[in-house]
Amino acid sequence: MNILIAESNPDLGKVWAGHLERQGATVTLCVDEDCATRTLTETGFDLMVVSLSMGEGCALALADYAAFRDPKTKVIFVTGSTFFADGSIFAHCPNACACLPEHTPPKDLAALVEYHAGKAA
Repeated sequence: MNILIAESNPDLGKVWAGHLERQGATVTLCVDEDCATRTLTETGFDLMVVSLSMGEGCALALADYAAFRDPKTKVIFVTGSTFFADGSIFAHCPNACACLPEHTPPKDLAALVEYHAGKAA
């Protein structure tokens, strides 16, 4: 599994990355939009975990770009708000496969990544 994490909080991103790496995933962590865009341009990913708190419109733009680069790339959104609690993220982003609260235990996030990245491959 080749996974991109786009999370502006580097400490949280490292916790997520550690859980995924222990599952055997190759993980790239980006803490801003420029890094994530550059990385998506250079490398293909099975799945991207992206925080909706990265900045206004940033997460959706990254998901769109990931779909443009490779339509099979799945996206798990992570959010600290209830804005997309109604499931509307799936209408805005066709490659979305989950939308989780930021406080989701890292082992649960890792299990979802493994499940959905396996389907993407």
